[in-house]
Amino acid sequence: MSHVFPRHTKGDLPVAAGGDGPYLIDSTGKRYLDCGDAAVSCLGHSNASVVKAVQDQVAQIAFAHSGFMTSEPAEALADLLIANAPGDLDRVYFVSGGSEAAESAIKLARQYFTERGEPARRHIIARKQSYHGNTLGALSAGGNEWRRAQFAPILVEMSHISACYEYVDRREDESSFEYGQRVANELEAEFLRLGPETVMAFMAEPVVGATLGAVPAVEGYFARIRDICDQYGVLLILDEVMCGMGRTGHLFACDHDQVAPDILCIAKGLGAGYQPIGAMLCSKEIYDTIAKGSGFFQHGHTYIGHPVATSAALAVVKELLDQDLCERAGTVGEDLKGALTQAFGQHPHVGDIRGRGLFLGLELVQDRDSKSPFDPAKGLAGKIKKIALENGLICYPMSGTRDGRNGDHVLLAPPFIIEEAHMGELIEKLSTSVEGALAL
Repeated sequence: MSHVFPRHTKGDLPVAAGGDGPYLIDSTGKRYLDCGDAAVSCLGHSNASVVKAVQDQVAQIAFAHSGFMTSEPAEALADLLIANAPGDLDRVYFVSGGSEAAESAIKLARQYFTERGEPARRHIIARKQSYHGNTLGALSAGGNEWRRAQFAPILVEMSHISACYEYVDRREDESSFEYGQRVANELEAEFLRLGPETVMAFMAEPVVGATLGAVPAVEGYFARIRDICDQYGVLLILDEVMCGMGRTGHLFACDHDQVAPDILCIAKGLGAGYQPIGAMLCSKEIYDTIAKGSGFFQHGHTYIGHPVATSAALAVVKELLDQDLCERAGTVGEDLKGALTQAFGQHPHVGDIRGRGLFLGLELVQDRDSKSPFDPAKGLAGKIKKIALENGLICYPMSGTRDGRNGDHVLLAPPFIIEEAHMGELIEKLSTSVEGALAL
């Protein structure tokens, strides 16, 4: 009998016992092609360089509290990230995961404005059908209604504008660009409704992950968002926890849109699963405001800047850059998207195939012409996940794509080392799993 408190209490899970490149291996020896572990394992499960970095660091020093000492791997990793970061991002605050990164960003935005003498700035605006983490501040910012529902009474009040969700929301009488400008302009309208002097930040994912299923913004959307934030002196926080660290073809996903944020959140692919780590990057202006003011960020966690975690992440980022794996994710992702289009493009229940790089999604519909989703009672996403696991495929199906209740999609986030043969295996097993779930 297990004493572990699992994510789901009904049903037994296989026991992970080993890893081999893009495969996880359970205790019975069964192999699973890992193409959807929440976009974490970008290097696969047996990268020798990262394993050695972890082992060497543990042997040298496992832990030193960041309130008393820094460490060589933390300093080197921060230098490497900033050397490749967009805009004037200048400082890195290390945490243990994506929710902590989002929470840190929210609190830093608030402290920045209080130290600037603008304490009235208290509002965060985010987007519907977004996801920023499961801690209370991050969950408040997120627009995932299913995750928020039971905790709503204890969440912080934040407002949400429309997602940039072209497949469903673009009108027939507007171009992609016009649609993007229309939904981006909702941000200015929300500023004016709240009072621009009371807004501190807008928070968004460059490519929306788990909630919408790999939905990138249309061309020009984030440029308009950046202009609106600048016009009203509001910070732009970009959440790249899922879509960053090479996943979409650039080390930082926002480079595709040629927009730089004031605060940026990363995790998942930063440690590639070898250690739990995330980070919040901020601009020189924000850091200098704190440094010249109180000199103290009123925030912190025990394991920030953990030497073993930062050592692992340093090795991961070096692999991504030295092996040109970010670029590879972009080109191989186009190949995979083409293969998915060939296999599912005319499927009567696949309405949209989307994404960027090796961050791809398939939206499932009852009817392609009307784009109507399946009845939530069918539980389609959950059935696909279960059957796929039985078939030796780990993917990330989710329900509630449209509004937190209706809609289903499958998110695919294979490791950047995936080869053509793996793509064939992925499509074969995914197809079998989708058809099996539809038949139930």
